[in-house]
Amino acid sequence: MLSASKAASMRTVVALRVARARPSATSSLSFSTSRAVRTVTANVPPDGPLGVARALQASPTAPPEPTLFAREFSLADRVALVSGGHRGIGLEMALAFAEAGARAVYCVDLPKTPDKNWVKVREYARALAAAGKSKTGAGGEARLEYVCADVRDQVFDVNVNGTLFTAQAAGQQMERFGRGGSIILIASISGHGANKGYPWMSYNTSKSAVLQMARSMACELGAKGIRVNSISPGSIGTTMTTNLMVTPDIEKLWVEQNPLGRIARPDELRGIAVWLASDASSFCTGSE
Repeated sequence: MLSASKAASMRTVVALRVARARPSATSSLSFSTSRAVRTVTANVPPDGPLGVARALQASPTAPPEPTLFAREFSLADRVALVSGGHRGIGLEMALAFAEAGARAVYCVDLPKTPDKNWVKVREYARALAAAGKSKTGAGGEARLEYVCADVRDQVFDVNVNGTLFTAQAAGQQMERFGRGGSIILIASISGHGANKGYPWMSYNTSKSAVLQMARSMACELGAKGIRVNSISPGSIGTTMTTNLMVTPDIEKLWVEQNPLGRIARPDELRGIAVWLASDASSFCTGSE
């Protein structure tokens, strides 16, 4: 489960005119030219317009500045928490958040102390910050912190209760600060269907619960400016999945079942994680 606390607020402005052609009451072939006008409100980013709106309002004398990575995809001044952040997909996303400018990223996992790989990734993030290469926008310290926490008992408790309790705590903290935020739940393709030939009923059921959890939380927290989405990775080449591929036949089967004909790398989830955590996905919630 991933969460990112949001520093920016939204303000409401503007009225739009909408022109519609309406059928005439006397003929099905003629149309009225009257214009229906309605007033709606639109959310405008606090730092000014983006995209086409920015281009239309740009001064012809001022040099244009791109905003896609400096603002929309930037996690500057955000704080992230990644459960399961000691290794695999969790650690990959934690580093991605740090590179995107997060002030701090807390990696929560079961081992009492992080292993040498986690420590090396933390040092790498520090080196990026020192070199001024870790952020897409202003701010950001690329600081990774490790926290040992145990919220699990068996598979269902890890994937369902652990996810629920962590997401609830993150949502309560975001509500307390009153600045919104983004919660990202890691589900699985196994939550969308069964895995024939594998005794994974508990795992598949638990991941289906995560999918419904994301949709329900999105409805409950949306009014507070908190977005909730889920990601269902396919076969990713992590230490955990490598341990499952005990025979070449299993790896061959997983490769053949994928349209791209290969096992994915953990880093291939970095983009979607940063997108969901950043303002680039500011109107995306309850999505899978």
